[in-house]
Amino acid sequence: MKTDVIIIGAGPGGAFAAYELKEKSPDLNILVIEKGRSIEKRICPKRTNGGVCVGCKPCSITTGFSGAGAFSDGKLSLSPDVGGTLPDILGYDKASELIKESDSIYLKFGADEKVWGIDKEKEIREIRTKAIQANLKLVECPIRHLGTEKGYIIYAALQKHLLDAGVQILFNTSVADILIDSEGESQRVTGVVTDKGERFHADRVIAAVGREGADWLNGQCEKLGIDSMPGTVDIGVRVEVRDEIMQFLNDNLYEAKLVYHTPTFDDKVRTFCTNPHGEVASEYYENNLAVVNGHAYAGHQYRTHNTNFALLVSKNFTKPFRTPIEYGRKIAELSNMLCGNKIIVQTFGDFKRGRRSTEERMCRNNLIPTLKDAVPGDLSLVFPHRIMVDLEEMIYALDKVTPGIASDETLLYGVEVKFYSNRLVVNKEFQTSISGLYAIGDGAGITRGLQQASANGLCVARAIIDDIKEHGSEN
Repeated sequence: MKTDVIIIGAGPGGAFAAYELKEKSPDLNILVIEKGRSIEKRICPKRTNGGVCVGCKPCSITTGFSGAGAFSDGKLSLSPDVGGTLPDILGYDKASELIKESDSIYLKFGADEKVWGIDKEKEIREIRTKAIQANLKLVECPIRHLGTEKGYIIYAALQKHLLDAGVQILFNTSVADILIDSEGESQRVTGVVTDKGERFHADRVIAAVGREGADWLNGQCEKLGIDSMPGTVDIGVRVEVRDEIMQFLNDNLYEAKLVYHTPTFDDKVRTFCTNPHGEVASEYYENNLAVVNGHAYAGHQYRTHNTNFALLVSKNFTKPFRTPIEYGRKIAELSNMLCGNKIIVQTFGDFKRGRRSTEERMCRNNLIPTLKDAVPGDLSLVFPHRIMVDLEEMIYALDKVTPGIASDETLLYGVEVKFYSNRLVVNKEFQTSISGLYAIGDGAGITRGLQQASANGLCVARAIIDDIKEHGSEN
């Protein structure tokens, strides 16, 4: 089968690329190949199975239309300072413009018009002052919150729009290999072959695989000789506290993005993905690898009494290290080994005392865990000493901004790993070293959130349209 453009992955980057291609060039034939299910079939049985994961393959939380991040909480970061490296590639003004345009598309499909973090100057100033006193940096970023269930409705409308526009979406199908043609020293993409042996041909292919496909994309880079550079490794825990502890930050910022450089090792630790009134959740990747994440719903009927957020330690390694995904995977595998492929939970009191948490001690707490099948354990058996120290020092710093974070009963779930790929080397059109092959989004190590991934999709679509106008659909 021959088509004009093939998009690997139907996450925000791939979906917005397809949207823009059809908006600007309705006659283009677009094929999207997605490993997971269509959005109406992305149902996690754990929610109706007493909180127990049944091991769906592929996991409906990490794969399917709209990608993994869309079902976590649905927060759109409206500043180029957060969520990826688009400003580094395109310039700050261009990245800002694309974020604004992608945001307008979310609004078109039903996103809430409320933006957090822009109308509480006095309160934000107070938070900033406390952060400075604790040697924390407050990254000020307006947030539009979709909510997990509202995000479902928005992306369902986008999926219908694409299908109605004639975009072909092949669900439950993985791409096994990217096909290229070599002439001398030059290489050009010619299409893809699926896990079912089907071959689809196109002069232009967009790899928008997201974090779920980052490992696969890294393998393709090695196989095809695509230039890349080692990426950052983000490893840490999901913290859960009572809403009362986080209320001032939640009410005024919704998500307080705080960055700390630890006194002992000078490592960067950051807060990420705050979920007020939310719940902690498991995510399953290939080979049944369990990692932790968090959700929050917009509707009052789904709200809990707890807030959860991630604490991530960022590590940049030097040569000869080139496998950030594998490093994170090994730590997650060790955690899974200790608790039967589930998530470890430990109170901060036990964490700092170096002892395993028990059901009996956890039952004394005011705080009731929202991840019901988490296993009480000892994170010191999982994390390297350096990461343990980084996390403890960050928690004490946060306690100066929002007292109570360093309470003995605060829950730490492990591990949370962001599987960022080696960052692919791309030009300003997001074309790799192979002609006609474009790489965007989280899986390519370029973005780290919904909004920049969506903006990345718009940008690559426009670059492809310009290329088609200049060179035609055949090369």
